Amino acid sequence: MGVNIKPLADRVLIEPHAAEEKTAGGIIIPDTAKEKSKRGTVIATGSEKLTFSVKEGATVLFGAYSGNEIVIDGKTYLIMKESDIYAVIEE
Repeated sequence: MGVNIKPLADRVLIEPHAAEEKTAGGIIIPDTAKEKSKRGTVIATGSEKLTFSVKEGATVLFGAYSGNEIVIDGKTYLIMKESDIYAVIEE
């Protein structure tokens, strides 16, 4: 998908989705009050020797403070263990 990173072992590379800009009622949320995104898209999975429950391109839910942030070419990604992913969103 454009990023040339291969996570090791049971780790997954995720591109987090943007935080919500407005509430359901239409109130704009200032940057200081925004919550971290808890959704993202799987970009890459670790070792081919392991079987993963998530696949590249899947939209997933994870804890707000899960994983480690890394910045590559100005974009922020998360690397986390597959066990830190709570669910796959089927669309």
